[in-house]
Amino acid sequence: MNDIRFTPDELSTLRAHGLVLFADRVIFDAQPPMPASQISAVQALCAGPLPEALLALWQQTAGGRLDYDLTLEMNGNIEAVSWSELFWNGSDGYRDLQGWIVHEQELAEEAAEDGGPPWQGTLALLPFGGFEYCDRLYAVVEPGADYGRIVAWKQGLPPAWTHALHEDGLSVVAPDLPGAFTALHLDDDPLAPTSDYFSGQTLLAYLDDRHQDHGLDLDLMDKLVAFYRLAMHDWRTPLAEGTLRHQPALARAALRHAVATDDAALIVELAAAGLRFEGPLQGSALATDVALAQAAFAAAAALVRAGAPVAADALRNIDGQIGPELTAALLANGAEPDVEAIVQCAACGAPASAHLIAEACSRIGIDVPTAFDAHRDARLRELETSLAQLADGHHGHYLGREGLAQRIDRLQSFTL
Repeated sequence: MNDIRFTPDELSTLRAHGLVLFADRVIFDAQPPMPASQISAVQALCAGPLPEALLALWQQTAGGRLDYDLTLEMNGNIEAVSWSELFWNGSDGYRDLQGWIVHEQELAEEAAEDGGPPWQGTLALLPFGGFEYCDRLYAVVEPGADYGRIVAWKQGLPPAWTHALHEDGLSVVAPDLPGAFTALHLDDDPLAPTSDYFSGQTLLAYLDDRHQDHGLDLDLMDKLVAFYRLAMHDWRTPLAEGTLRHQPALARAALRHAVATDDAALIVELAAAGLRFEGPLQGSALATDVALAQAAFAAAAALVRAGAPVAADALRNIDGQIGPELTAALLANGAEPDVEAIVQCAACGAPASAHLIAEACSRIGIDVPTAFDAHRDARLRELETSLAQLADGHHGHYLGREGLAQRIDRLQSFTL
């Protein structure tokens, strides 16, 4: 239960700083309430009445920003959906409510011209939030069994994006808007994050600016942060109570934490609690895939020992100095040897693992020297191009100049 309450004066002060509370969640950079004339104009474009909760939201704020996690099942994947914006009229760019309504109207008209359902002139789904062009939230405004539901749409990415959603996805978030806000949560503690990029980062920076430059009282700011942190996923309590295996969303949050912190002991504890580690953890990636991609090799080894499934292409996810013991375990539990993995291990400074994979490739008839030369040269060109692009100041790379140069040097000096 939420045991943090705000007085009317505190809520008024927060409102003056662009902060609004709705359905136990924090909206920041909040706009003024939507005028009745604009609400009526939106209503006229809908196939049915606007949901009461959406009206209540707009009567508090016409739009703003959110800073939470939202994870949904889409097309068999576990997808992170970006719901960081509440659209509003007059916004620049991707947050413009009227612009997205026009976009939906155009899509409906095009679909009708292509043989789809006739365009009735009103919207069944009303876009009201999301992130840029790739994630959107809709309210069902067509009368019927689905009326009031909140639905998320996510754009599919090209096949080159490993483990990403490759076709557009659609998923029900909740039966109504308050339920959708409740689905917003924090996987990580924003005051003790486990990565460089985390939900809460933007809100905390906004609050700091309001305190430093606009006079937001520090005690009220701290109270709001405490309220905000109530949305953190609590997987520790059900783990201690022995019920975590019955709560898939919390179980995934616990597993993501174990991987993010490379905590082999927590993996062992989760396995003892009955977690099976099956199915995707992030996109279509298994837990072992995610661990390998994050160079969480202690966690990856613990996962393999606990019987977690290993994908055939798991070795392609390596992005660090993986030890030969883990490499051997992966090969013994379903990972297929791959020349690209040899190149990746060599570039990452894991020559012993590269040689293990090369030996496994040879055993299945691959002409390793010829294939390796081709893949190494292609990878060197990619790395050298990325390094050259850093010089113009307009490009970035997660490895940085030193990291790219190090991988180039390792690849050039590696021999089979």
